[in-house]
Amino acid sequence: MHSPIFSLEVFPPKSHTPVGTIYDTLDGLGGVDPDFISVTYGHGALQDRSLTARIANTIRHDYQIPVVAHLTALYSDKKIIDEALGMFHQAGVSGVLVLRGDPVEGHAPCGVFEHSSDLAAYIHEVDPKMKIFGACYPECHLEASCLEVDVDNLAKKVDAGVTHLITQLFYNNDDFYRFLDLVRSKGIDVPIEAGIMPARSAKSINSMTARNGCKISPEVRAIVERWGDDPSSLLQAGIVYASEQIVDLVAHGVDGIHLYTMNRPVLARRIWANVESLFAVN
Repeated sequence: MHSPIFSLEVFPPKSHTPVGTIYDTLDGLGGVDPDFISVTYGHGALQDRSLTARIANTIRHDYQIPVVAHLTALYSDKKIIDEALGMFHQAGVSGVLVLRGDPVEGHAPCGVFEHSSDLAAYIHEVDPKMKIFGACYPECHLEASCLEVDVDNLAKKVDAGVTHLITQLFYNNDDFYRFLDLVRSKGIDVPIEAGIMPARSAKSINSMTARNGCKISPEVRAIVERWGDDPSSLLQAGIVYASEQIVDLVAHGVDGIHLYTMNRPVLARRIWANVESLFAVN
């Protein structure tokens, strides 16, 4: 285990992409040394717990890396969660990241788990040995009225059994530090990993910030304006900027870094090469 923690996120291939591409991604991560890899769970009603479990099984048993599997609440009932937990145990999953999930037009939620805290409480009850991770939002969740209310809701997740938090992406470390001060002032003392997503294209930056409600920092905006029409240079600048974010966060004593790989292993390898020496092994 590194100090601070260093972890990665990968996602199952999209429906039009061959399943085997995930193994190209995992093979491409060779040389990176994460403490765990998280595997996403699909989108809303389109979730596929069996695919998540298969990928988790490969990560744990073929690559010998601890794995955390995502679980979403809105479109799950108790039977679905019980089945997922059974699959995850067979796959060697060491923890689950509970999320509410996004509403999907035309699909009615199950009405069993309205919030991620409801799902966390259920898992804590039926599977108390499973480690429960949760998400948090340094710039406030899109649907929360203000950051303080959002942090009050975060406390409910922790009370429900969440023992490890991972933030949404952010591009301004000061936003994370303000959030962290508020969280600690509320008595929330579980580890919090900072979620870092490298800027890789103007389109992806605009899409991800709009979807997640995070701001584009002046520095990232300048990168996009300067190299938006030069994908290679923008990618390089994005790697440098993400590496500098990580350096600053580690210098300020962050509990961990969670790198959103977007299934692009070259990004993870190059960023890890830049920062590896900052992560001591306990």
